[in-house]
Amino acid sequence: MKYSEKISKKINELLEKNYDAEKGYLNAADNIDSPKLKMFFKKRASERSEFAKNIRTEILSYGQIPEEDGSIKGTMHRNWMSLKSLFSSNDEEAILEEAIRGEKASLDEYSEILKEDAFAPSTRTMLENQKHQIQSAINSLMVEEELA
Repeated sequence: MKYSEKISKKINELLEKNYDAEKGYLNAADNIDSPKLKMFFKKRASERSEFAKNIRTEILSYGQIPEEDGSIKGTMHRNWMSLKSLFSSNDEEAILEEAIRGEKASLDEYSEILKEDAFAPSTRTMLENQKHQIQSAINSLMVEEELA
C-alpha cells in the first residue's frame, strides 16, 4: 500500500510537528529552574522523539519519504518561548502556558488527521495511541500549572 499524496503530506506534517515538539520541550527544560519540571519536559521531549521515530518508520514502510527536520513555524514558536521566558516575571507559569498551548495544538492536529479514512490499521492505531499520550501530557501540564 502507498498513501496518497494528500495523506503522505499530512503524515509528514505530523512528523515535523513532533520534531518541533521535541525541540520545544528541550528548550523548555533549558529555561526552567524546577528540577521536577525539567525532568517532566525532558520526558516529554523523549516521548516526542519516540513519536517521530514511529511515524518515520511508518512512512518508510509505505514507500514514502519522511521529512528530516522540524518546521519554520516550530522554530519561531521555540524562539518566542525563549524570549517570553526571559522577560516574564514568572518563568515557570509562562513556559507551562506555552507548553499547554503547544500540546493543545498538537492534539488538534492529531484529531484532524484521524478524520481521514485512508490509513492502514497500524498507522491509525499508532496515531490514536500518540493522541492519547498527548492528552495525558496536557492533563499533567494543567496540574503542574495549578501547582506553580
